[in-house]
Amino acid sequence: GLLKRPDIELLRTIAADMDTEIPEYVITLMRECWAEDPDTRPDFTTIRNRLKPMRLGMKNNIMDQMVEMLEKYSNNLEDLVTERTRQLYEEKQKTEDLLHRMLPPTVALKLTQGIGVEPETFTGVTIYFSDIVGFTSMCSESTPLQVVNFLNELYSKFDQIIQGFDVYKVETIGDAYMVVSGLPERTPLHAGNIAALAVELLAAVKNFKIHHRPNDTLQLRIGIHTGHVVAGVVGLAMPRYCLFGDTVNTASRMESNGQPLRIHISQQVHDELEKLGGYIMEKRGLVPMKGKGEVLTYWLNGTTDKAIKKRKIDHSMKLRPLFSLPKLGLGSALNAGSVAGGCGVNSEQISRRERK
Repeated sequence: GLLKRPDIELLRTIAADMDTEIPEYVITLMRECWAEDPDTRPDFTTIRNRLKPMRLGMKNNIMDQMVEMLEKYSNNLEDLVTERTRQLYEEKQKTEDLLHRMLPPTVALKLTQGIGVEPETFTGVTIYFSDIVGFTSMCSESTPLQVVNFLNELYSKFDQIIQGFDVYKVETIGDAYMVVSGLPERTPLHAGNIAALAVELLAAVKNFKIHHRPNDTLQLRIGIHTGHVVAGVVGLAMPRYCLFGDTVNTASRMESNGQPLRIHISQQVHDELEKLGGYIMEKRGLVPMKGKGEVLTYWLNGTTDKAIKKRKIDHSMKLRPLFSLPKLGLGSALNAGSVAGGCGVNSEQISRRERK
């Protein structure tokens, strides 16, 4: 529709009848305030400054006070909107950060956009499993709170280390830790990534101190296997990015048939690492495995300069703790007595044990 604007000539005529005139700067200012584009219109500060000649020799009046109040309100509103926008952005970042810790970023992006994640076959992945030898007896001699604190400290350290490699942490089940390379982003270096990570984690474990058992040495057992898997998002409540296939079972059995403080690898992993170079391996021999018969396996003893190196992580990208656990000794109810079942063994853990 038509935009109605005051008739400037009519205003001039009315002013002349009253023996006065409208200054040209007032008319120019009025026309600028009528601009179609809001960004080109003058703000209250500009209007106030350009109308100062009208108040020469005059005292402040109610009109000045109204303009001043409008100016303050406008500035305060802008600051309020800016602050609320900043808070909204920070909360959005926190939500995305939490989601990316639970699911791979590419998968999380699809889910937030309402796109379904189809199950996908990956032909070249390497899976890492590790377990703490003697964890059950440690649970029987420790309080549940001590076990939780211990696992949180250990796996927080692991989580910091894996940030330096192209791997994805699948899950932790009790004392078991599972990591994969080669999905959801495919890479021909999947075996090298996991092997280098395993060497790094084993070195970290050797220097790890258990606070409530300072005289004990942590005995980590590691198993690695290469093969193909199917991966997809499972569930509606607390959806998980899960892996399926015999490769998962074999990797678990490589771990359970290994030895403390050693990295047990399959023939397939050995062959992949031979192609890449930079990894020191030793033939273990034939090992009987449930459902597999006798399987030729190897030990991974270390790396050389040709192996994949841990990349440096920018301080801003480091994972921050999501919560703080209560300090030991504060909860008398939790600390009273030892609970053999305090390790939180669940059906997933039991089923994984049975597969071994």
